[in-house]
Amino acid sequence: MKRVLRNLMTVAVAATCAWAVQSQASVVIGATRVVFPSTEREVTVRVNNVGTTPSLVQTWLDTGDAGASPDKIDVPFTLTPAMFRLDPGKGQTMRMIYTQAPLATDKETMFWLNVLEIPPKPKAEDAGGTPNQLQLAFRSRIKVFFRPQGLPGRPDEAPAQVKWQVVHNADGYQLKATNPTPYFVNLGSLELVTGGKTLDVGPGYVRPNDSAEFAVPGLKGSPQAGAQVQFRAINDFGAGVRGDAAVAN
Repeated sequence: MKRVLRNLMTVAVAATCAWAVQSQASVVIGATRVVFPSTEREVTVRVNNVGTTPSLVQTWLDTGDAGASPDKIDVPFTLTPAMFRLDPGKGQTMRMIYTQAPLATDKETMFWLNVLEIPPKPKAEDAGGTPNQLQLAFRSRIKVFFRPQGLPGRPDEAPAQVKWQVVHNADGYQLKATNPTPYFVNLGSLELVTGGKTLDVGPGYVRPNDSAEFAVPGLKGSPQAGAQVQFRAINDFGAGVRGDAAVAN
């Protein structure tokens, strides 16, 4: 069974086309991220089947490698149920239980929650009589933030504290973000405004007490004086909060 599920997970990531195939996922997660306070033993996450057919659902957590096999990942959480059938129009509440394995106490740690939907094999009449059919498994993946108790400041204040500068390396000009806070800063969008132009940098995130570099397509030289970054930071509730900051010279 594990081998079959691994193969289905590969299909979910790699398949791009088919003659007859379901076009979108039916099983949806009821949140865009999960915050797990260290003071809690467990949190719950709900998934719902908004489609018209039942699905087999497999869930697991990973540490950032999207291609890692679920049976080879070591995380300090237990998910239950880890596999279940979900009928159309129904929902399932999953329990994410912290095993109390040691994690950093001075900053957040990030994991990823995976929900793999394996649709039923279509009947011959549903396939229109064609043998050329590929069944796709759909995977949803959202961030899980383990948040220690007593961290200084507030997570919603972290985006405004990030320091920005443009650096040049072998890959060209990069927008460098330095996050001095113990919280992850999640960016739904990021733009560099310089010389009357707005350059789209794209989404990303910056780890706590760390830096990240983002490629800036179209930037051919150092930004002009007064350059700014404009961003949309994603808060604990999945909402985007717009902000801007100066780029250091």
